[in-house]
Amino acid sequence: MADMHYHDYLQLDKILNAQFPESDKQSLSAHDEMLFIVIHQAYELWFKQLHHEVDSVTTIMSKPALNDNSPELQTVVHRLNRCITILRVLVHQIDIMETMTPMDFLDFRDMLRPASGFQSWQFKQLEAKLGLKFEDRHGKEYYTAQLRKEHVDVIKNSESNKSLLDLVNAWLERMPLAPLLSDDPNSFWQIYRKSYVGSLAEAEKGNLEALDETFFNNSPLTTHHSQLSPASNRAALFIMLYRGYPLLQQPFQLLNCLLEIDEQLSSWRYRHMNMVHRMIGTRIGTGGSSGKDYLKAAADKHYIFREIAQLNSFLIERRKLPALPNEMETRLGFVHQ
Repeated sequence: MADMHYHDYLQLDKILNAQFPESDKQSLSAHDEMLFIVIHQAYELWFKQLHHEVDSVTTIMSKPALNDNSPELQTVVHRLNRCITILRVLVHQIDIMETMTPMDFLDFRDMLRPASGFQSWQFKQLEAKLGLKFEDRHGKEYYTAQLRKEHVDVIKNSESNKSLLDLVNAWLERMPLAPLLSDDPNSFWQIYRKSYVGSLAEAEKGNLEALDETFFNNSPLTTHHSQLSPASNRAALFIMLYRGYPLLQQPFQLLNCLLEIDEQLSSWRYRHMNMVHRMIGTRIGTGGSSGKDYLKAAADKHYIFREIAQLNSFLIERRKLPALPNEMETRLGFVHQ
């Protein structure tokens, strides 16, 4: 067996010879096109790594039972944190892109038509794997119109499978909290509801209807398609409220990772939008989209874990939290039998 060599292991012949500026083909001067190509190739490589991490997480989360105090859950949190770090890198890559001025971009921009970042099927597939549903997409009627059929098929296949958000919903529903928190009038949630009502300012009284819809599903409020069940919402809120208990630390970190992923995706979308506005103003994108206007609408709408973030609307102060039953405290790790 031949000795491994750095150059061969990384396939550098393929990678370093994969940049073919259109301006070179036409013998035109466009120095920054090389930067443009390298940055977008780097994006696609990082998207590939994000798929690798998310696929591993969904494989673990797909198991019928997942011990919330197990190495597996720690692995999920670790890999989601890696995704967050990669997304931060993607945001910072825009700093490099912005060293290119609008006039530098115009040197080669028209040569790219109709190619566009809108054709990044890896990014659309990643959104689907995380939990962005077709019906919740901005511009859903044409979001795959510019893609090749084989790439559309890949995205549609991911949309038909259980997303990370679907698996988180199932994981939350399986949490063994319900038997200890009954539905009688003196139960935990009825006590919590009273405390929550008492914490609301006069202008927030409408939140009570939202609470009933979110956790008990007995309100006519139907403002959006819900991907988390009332049972999942109750479990998630409980984790947020009592995250100081050892057994709830990893579950809380998982939920927090999802919110951070959304935040980093949002940061990337807004940085991208502002960069596009800086580069081309109000002109349309090379792929024919409305440029900044499209990007802004997508950024405003594409919050994948929005429902988890909205649970923060229903928190109350620590000192007002209901006392937990002894059996629950024992299970969560502070009280020894």
